[in-house]
Amino acid sequence: MDGSDDHSLQRALTALHTELGRSTRLDDASRAALRGALGEIEARLRHPDGTAAAAAAPHGLDAMAVGFEADHPALAASLRRFIELLGQAGL
Repeated sequence: MDGSDDHSLQRALTALHTELGRSTRLDDASRAALRGALGEIEARLRHPDGTAAAAAAPHGLDAMAVGFEADHPALAASLRRFIELLGQAGL
């Protein structure tokens, strides 16, 4: 992953955390699941040779984005953008 990919992913990750903080109607279980998935991805970005569990995280994010579409469209859009960036970076 080159520096521009890393910078784009970091900006998207920061935007996701910001959007997560703004989502006051998000239930605790969904919030915890999303934080956990983001934590796995952050660990993978810090250590690209990480575990298979971290590699599966983008697929879980896609399912979360679908679930957030109706009630949390901004969060769903942020997730989809982040997933797209992960794919572009080969993660």
